[in-house]
Amino acid sequence: MNAMNAATATAEVATAGADRPMLQRRMFEGRALRNTMLSGLTWLMAILASVPLFSVLYMLIVRGGSRLSLEALTELPPAGFETGGGFGNAIAGTVAMIGIAAAIAVPLGIVCAVFLAELGPYSRLAAAVRFAAKTLTGFPSILAGVFAYAAIVLLTGGYSAPAGGIALAVLMVPTVILTAEESMKMVPKIMKDAAYGMGCTRSQVVLKVVLPTAMPGVLTGVMLAVARAAGETAPLLFTALFSSYWLFNDGQLALMQPTASLAVLIYNFSGMPFENQIELAWAASLVLVLMVLAINLTSRLIAQRRG
Repeated sequence: MNAMNAATATAEVATAGADRPMLQRRMFEGRALRNTMLSGLTWLMAILASVPLFSVLYMLIVRGGSRLSLEALTELPPAGFETGGGFGNAIAGTVAMIGIAAAIAVPLGIVCAVFLAELGPYSRLAAAVRFAAKTLTGFPSILAGVFAYAAIVLLTGGYSAPAGGIALAVLMVPTVILTAEESMKMVPKIMKDAAYGMGCTRSQVVLKVVLPTAMPGVLTGVMLAVARAAGETAPLLFTALFSSYWLFNDGQLALMQPTASLAVLIYNFSGMPFENQIELAWAASLVLVLMVLAINLTSRLIAQRRG
């Protein structure tokens, strides 16, 4: 009896399956054709958008790579009619000013983000800080240079690496604040509630739960801020200017003197009528791109390990 029932059920299923229409995709059916056309258009737009990027990378690798050498990375910039030389001091100056800017912007940005996300997210002060941060994201970089010139250069009486670092920090802070705040808001509420339920204080929840969980997003914001600051030229023209000497002069760290940077060196050398300087500008551009790429990869690796 059971065998007959099973056979009957199998036959009914087979009959029902035979009655169902076969699902086949028709290329010239309205929705399928529209989907194919929009997908192709999306791919075409993506390819067209990537052409400028890959063309710039190609030019950097071809022209900058041909001039890149140990001499270019370690020597001082040449004078007008000289051959050879390099931009070692500009690399050191760029690293120093980005380090100063990060030392100012990262702690300040994270502390502000903690207040906006955890301590007073709905206060009037938080609303004002968010408005200011969003406004500063579109802040012209040259105005940051003018601010640092008035606040630091005129006060200290000269161009310097700290002045350049402060100008870059002004540009980095809003990016760090906004990205860190959004990362902290993405931390699941149940994790924070569990920590409070175990008797943790608010500071312990922030330090032990919120910050470690949001760290990948915070590092992404820092990465974006550093990448923006590394390529800025206008603020450094007002604050650090340029120098053909090393940061270390006679065994002393000359931070309070005009400081070379890759961005300003590229700006200066690209407009010179000398082939040697133009080649060094291409090589410096390639080094600057590689530095930003290295920062990106390092941040990704740290974020993955913490994740």
